Amino acid sequence: MKKSSPHISPLMRQLSTYIAGALKKPLPKDVEEKARHLVLDTLAAMVSGSRLHPGQFAISYVKSLGRSNKEACIAGTKLMTCAVDAALANGMLAHADETDDSHGIARMHPACSIVPAALAMAEREGRSGKHMLRAVVLGYDIGCRLTFALGATPAWHAGISTHGFGGTFGSAVAAGALAGLDARQMRYLLSYAAQQASGSSCLVRDSEHIEKAFDLGGMPARNGVTAATMVAHGFTGLEDVFAGERNFLSTYEVEGNPRALLHELGKRYEIMNTNVKKWSVGSPAQAPLDSLLALIKTHGLKAGDLRKMVVRVDERGAKITDNNAMPDINMQNLLAVMLIDGGLTFADCHDASRMRRPVVRRIKSLIELIPSPELNNVKPPRQGIVEFTTRDGRHLKHRTYAVRGTGDNPMTRAEIEDKSADLLAPVLGARRTRALIDTVWKLERVADMRSLRPLLSA
Repeated sequence: MKKSSPHISPLMRQLSTYIAGALKKPLPKDVEEKARHLVLDTLAAMVSGSRLHPGQFAISYVKSLGRSNKEACIAGTKLMTCAVDAALANGMLAHADETDDSHGIARMHPACSIVPAALAMAEREGRSGKHMLRAVVLGYDIGCRLTFALGATPAWHAGISTHGFGGTFGSAVAAGALAGLDARQMRYLLSYAAQQASGSSCLVRDSEHIEKAFDLGGMPARNGVTAATMVAHGFTGLEDVFAGERNFLSTYEVEGNPRALLHELGKRYEIMNTNVKKWSVGSPAQAPLDSLLALIKTHGLKAGDLRKMVVRVDERGAKITDNNAMPDINMQNLLAVMLIDGGLTFADCHDASRMRRPVVRRIKSLIELIPSPELNNVKPPRQGIVEFTTRDGRHLKHRTYAVRGTGDNPMTRAEIEDKSADLLAPVLGARRTRALIDTVWKLERVADMRSLRPLLSA
């Protein structure tokens, strides 16, 4: 017989009770629809990521472990492994490049850890699509609120990786809910998540994106599923990691507020404040690409029309993207390819050899990227300005205020589908791509998430 619980703070009691009951509560229709968007967007990132360098490392590493448990699949492959390793691999696949979503205020990429963790546990437990959607929404709510409680931006600048911290808690509660943990077990779960939460914001210096894929996706997904499976196995632990002597929040909180963990929980859904990328590239390039496409469509511009292009973004964005070695981060390359092709596909974004071709290099040489202090703290953030001077003397200008895919300018279901098909079809083929998309649009009717395995394998 278990001993009676020690003193538990009202915050922890309310939080653990909410998490334990989350899968029983229907979601508002708009929240459920946004969850479908982000699940599809992340599955597409996982499948496409299986063919990229960081994804291939993740797959080969997990394969080398030789785990015999066949609990969950690895997207884009025929491999089956234990839920913990599947979460690790699929998390790295989801952030193998810059395709996945982001939450600006929380300073994290929620989907690349939370969706893989939820998928792995849903497969392990034979859970339904309805439960999967609710678990993903729960993961966003708790993961983002955890970074709010720390003080997301000050914590990031102090060296804490909000991606690793928020992702671990978000993944843990999503996996724990799908494991059917009760309120007391959820308190243990949160303690195991706290002990594993880690990461330094120096991760941005990783030029090959392999460690970054692990830091943002694989590590927090793995740690979250580890916490859930350990507690489901019977592990006990500290019942209130957020209160008392040397608690988690007093250790790591920079300029946050512990009450943020509960603020409007169940009323404000953080998945609705999450940004989806229209373009599978780094965030600073999104606005200039939106602006250039608008100019192309309005004025019928071609590569031969360009005399000079001046692009302005915030100082941090310019520093990251100015002639970056990675084609999907290189601002000049992305704009040059869009102007040449009249659009930008996933394949275009990641073609390193094309970046070195004479025609692209010539257009790149005509593009000047200027860091603009005036754009550093604007609202909405991540604005961009493109000024296009034509060979016949016209001076055209477009400023993107609200990037397509953000909460201020959300993408439609059709746009999410188009983006996902572009990522999925080269790996899965047209027929299975269509079947997977149709299944996700009706995910709440799927009785067992394991039925998606044939659609995700290649």
